[in-house]
Amino acid sequence: MLTPEVNENIIEGPQPIIVLVNPQLGENIGASARGMWNFGLLNLRLINPRDGWPNSKATAVAAGGGVVLDNLKEYSDFKSGIKDLDYVFATSIRQRGLDKPVLSLEEGIKMTNEMISNGRKVGILFGPERSGLENKAIASANSIISIPVNSKYGSLNLGQSVLLTGYEWLRSKHQAKNIGDTTNSIQVANLGEIEKLNDHLVEVLEQTGFFFPKAKVSSMKLNLRNMLSRMPITNFDARLIHGILRQIARWKDRKK
Repeated sequence: MLTPEVNENIIEGPQPIIVLVNPQLGENIGASARGMWNFGLLNLRLINPRDGWPNSKATAVAAGGGVVLDNLKEYSDFKSGIKDLDYVFATSIRQRGLDKPVLSLEEGIKMTNEMISNGRKVGILFGPERSGLENKAIASANSIISIPVNSKYGSLNLGQSVLLTGYEWLRSKHQAKNIGDTTNSIQVANLGEIEKLNDHLVEVLEQTGFFFPKAKVSSMKLNLRNMLSRMPITNFDARLIHGILRQIARWKDRKK
């Protein structure tokens, strides 16, 4: 049995936000909270938990990690649960056909520490136990974190996945150096702003007849959203693109 190294300062400073999307079992929510608290992670969000919230089974399994459940935030839909975040990782053990950067857990957490040390708000998404994250959620993320597993048995429990992430976060934090970020003065658009930009872009493109044929509209919109989340868009970029789209709409109205 491993003896944990107790560190009283592990919850100091900014942290990533663990986001459970459509979690199913209260026991797995509790196990996730317990694993988080083992490594000093406190920020947990639930998006549309299947059995509602609060959940007595989650409380029972969380044990000493109940402080995480006391601090959690619940959201009824995916967009509201991530809109204030500046950068989001989607966790997945397999590719879903979307062109997006794929990082190892070590690489993703190292990148997380660098971003939050520069004041950015970072979330890590975990999907429901049965199926994992849907393509729509992955398309909204900036990058994918892939945890390597046995090819003959690739099923990781939700609580185990969160536990591994917490361990890697604390390990990375202990090793982190104060590396300057040459882009820390740039205001990067958060996920809420990217979502507004996507909605505006879809609206204008629909007016121009871009989405054709009908059978491909859904996949075209998904790929468009995936493209926007893959790009490092600043607040200035977003304002500029909104301005371009408004001008296109005005030009189209003058042509009528």
